[in-house]
Amino acid sequence: MSTAPVPAPALTVDGTGMLCVTLLLRLRKEIDGAEPGAVVHVIATDPAAPLDLPAWCHMTGHHYLGAVPDPAGRPVYALRLAADARRTRPDAPWHTVDH
Repeated sequence: MSTAPVPAPALTVDGTGMLCVTLLLRLRKEIDGAEPGAVVHVIATDPAAPLDLPAWCHMTGHHYLGAVPDPAGRPVYALRLAADARRTRPDAPWHTVDH
């Protein structure tokens, strides 16, 4: 496993206080149109986030990079957007869009 530091984010999505379902709705909306390869930091206080974010990345094809240190001590997770990611439904980001 690589110990290289995670690059600085191109985008930060603040999901403080949100359950993962709501967080994924916000994340999906905020990354729409973002450049492939962009690193996104997600602030997520839901205790399920360390499981849900990697699962969502696996489902969509984005690359989960793991937890990253935050100077303010918040739980922050990083992902890298994939060019060939599967799109999800706007109202249900845990379901991919059938092509």
